[in-house]
Amino acid sequence: MVSEIAQALEVWLLGERAGTLWLKGGELQFQYNALCIGQPGAIPLSQSLPLQAEPFADQICRPFFSGLLPEGQLRQRIAQQCQISQSNDFGLLAAIGGDCAGAVSLAAGDQATVPAAVEWLEPDQLIGLLDELPQRPMLAQRDGLRLSLAGAQDKLPVVFDGRRIGLPRGDAASTHILKPAIAAVEASVINEVFCMALGQAMGLKVADAEILMAGDRQVLLVRRYDRRLGEGKQELRLHQEDFCQALGVPPELKYQNEGGPDLQACFGLLRRATRPSAPQVLRLLDAVVFNALIGNHDAHAKNFSLLYAGSTPILAPLYDLLCTAIYPTLTAKMAMKLGSKYSFSEVQVRHWDRFAEAAGLSQAQTRKRVVRLAERVPPIARRLQAERPYQDQALIERIVSLIEQRCALTLRRFCES
Repeated sequence: MVSEIAQALEVWLLGERAGTLWLKGGELQFQYNALCIGQPGAIPLSQSLPLQAEPFADQICRPFFSGLLPEGQLRQRIAQQCQISQSNDFGLLAAIGGDCAGAVSLAAGDQATVPAAVEWLEPDQLIGLLDELPQRPMLAQRDGLRLSLAGAQDKLPVVFDGRRIGLPRGDAASTHILKPAIAAVEASVINEVFCMALGQAMGLKVADAEILMAGDRQVLLVRRYDRRLGEGKQELRLHQEDFCQALGVPPELKYQNEGGPDLQACFGLLRRATRPSAPQVLRLLDAVVFNALIGNHDAHAKNFSLLYAGSTPILAPLYDLLCTAIYPTLTAKMAMKLGSKYSFSEVQVRHWDRFAEAAGLSQAQTRKRVVRLAERVPPIARRLQAERPYQDQALIERIVSLIEQRCALTLRRFCES
């Protein structure tokens, strides 16, 4: 019980103490604050952690809290920087869990409250930080910064006022995510900004993204959808959680072939969590079709989120849209099956029907939306290519050509069925 805690972190949600996370016998335990449970309109940390008085054991609460942390080599480098075991979720959250995705923050009970402030960066300082980021992800252990974002790609939560980049200090909320180019992925910044813009041009809800120049290099600047301006132009946090967190699946199992969520589980989650669910379900259907048509094979369950922006959660704007299919060194296997197929080239009309049935969708409506998107994406992609002067036109041409091929293949198969 909490009275026996030797190591504890207070868990804050929307500026209120939501509960306590502690270690017991090397395992995580979480318990909601009784006052939090009794508040009118109180929201849980996660769909997988409903409001209750009893504490949650490690197996139940670890997926949510581990899901707040970076993954893979980023996690390993942060652990080395902080001199913490890579497997120590609690220690890593204590070190970098000050500004997480959504409206969650973790702090030791005796940790002094630091007033909100922004450390504005000069252009040469920003370049220096970008150089430092591969060796010090999230700038861990740098002058008391405690920043965390999930994912396996280098990124940094920052404040952007339209002109300057700054680092959030104390209780200040970051407003944007800065994503440098992925070293092993050619022109990843241009690829992602194009795919994000294409999603918006298609009428999908997609996070705003733009290219920022830092010296002679391009970085992606993504506006956080889990932030909003309050009174006095103060940046306020909105709560969010990714689908793995909401389904109680640890981040290391995010891919379906590792036992992670499939599309049936994702659609089921939306139906349970949202009211009315029909608009959110259709948005997810469009997102699934769009990702397939643009060749985004990395659309796993951590790349979809619930956003708690009102009285009921909604599907968060799309993010991490990247045409991975143009890179021969990246897998051609989709993160989640369509029907029974991981390979897009093998997806026939019957597999779309099987996907629709498993996801609880109308087969006729699913067919109609697949055909409609396949008809609309290529001309809109061509228009976007012509309207915007992207630096790497050869890469954009490869992306658009691939999209045209995938859409033509899809339409041909529907015509033949």
